[in-house]
Amino acid sequence: MASPILLNLLLPLLLLLLLSSTYAKNLKVGFYSKTCPQAEQIIFKEMTRAIKVAPSLSGALLRMHFHDCFVNVMHLMKGCDGSVLLNGTSSSPPEKVAPPNLSLRGFSEIDIVKAELEKACPGIVSCADILALVARDVVFLTKGPYWKVPTGRRDGRRSVAQDTRGNLPPPTLNFSQILTGFFAPKGLNAKDIIVLSGGHTIGTSHCSSFSNRLYNFTGKGDADPAMDSHYRANLKKKCRPNDATTLVEMDPGSSRTFDEGYYENVVKRRGLFTSDDSLLHNNKAKAYLLRQTRGSPLEFFRDFAVSMVKMGGIGVLTGTAGEVRKQCAFVN
Repeated sequence: MASPILLNLLLPLLLLLLLSSTYAKNLKVGFYSKTCPQAEQIIFKEMTRAIKVAPSLSGALLRMHFHDCFVNVMHLMKGCDGSVLLNGTSSSPPEKVAPPNLSLRGFSEIDIVKAELEKACPGIVSCADILALVARDVVFLTKGPYWKVPTGRRDGRRSVAQDTRGNLPPPTLNFSQILTGFFAPKGLNAKDIIVLSGGHTIGTSHCSSFSNRLYNFTGKGDADPAMDSHYRANLKKKCRPNDATTLVEMDPGSSRTFDEGYYENVVKRRGLFTSDDSLLHNNKAKAYLLRQTRGSPLEFFRDFAVSMVKMGGIGVLTGTAGEVRKQCAFVN
């Protein structure tokens, strides 16, 4: 029989997984087919325009959905609820100004999409669903997979910077730390880490997110020996110590194309983050990476779609919970 201490540790996790699964089942493909049948068409049209004008937004908008879903505080009914989009006040800073979210971009594009949807069908499509559909569309528009997105999410009313603590995995962690500390508590597994890390094939990152690997890996002014020396030298030309503004490609040479290039770079020890490099030190992850370097991206594309749908069901609000915001930055 399990000890009382062990049960006290396990019960909250089991409850979280059960509730997350239940809420996810309340989502369905085609949720707006009668109430706003043109919704997905409107979103795709706006994303086509946005990515044509600013291609680098693809990675940023994909990442925004991830950051929204991962701020999962179950007793507060939080997860993929559009909370990352809310503005706050000086006395109550919102999620978007928390350190892990300061690099997020594309909020104005979400506002444009929401405004178009409000013209077509006022008060129907949630901001949380917009984030999920936008993430799918930017992947497809960069030559990645297309998948059917279950919808029906409602918007949350809470956005507090403090809620991001312990929910958004920093890029300095290894595979085991990410799994046990961030993914498993949200109902995601090792494969989800491997597959969702592949989203780094599009977009950019600030130098500050990986500069420790270049200049101060162990606190002694050293570089990470695991990083390819030529790749490290090139990064040093772009990123000076304490550089918090410069952006570099996460998948050099194809950061605007969703493909298996990210995995090929990691195998060559050219992953940008410690979390990328850690994939090589997990047997299951390494085997997956090697498969992506030998064939077509079909396996990755299929798996990415599955993991995105799974992630998009974390802690969702459905039914009469929450609300459907009229503006994504403000509660009604």
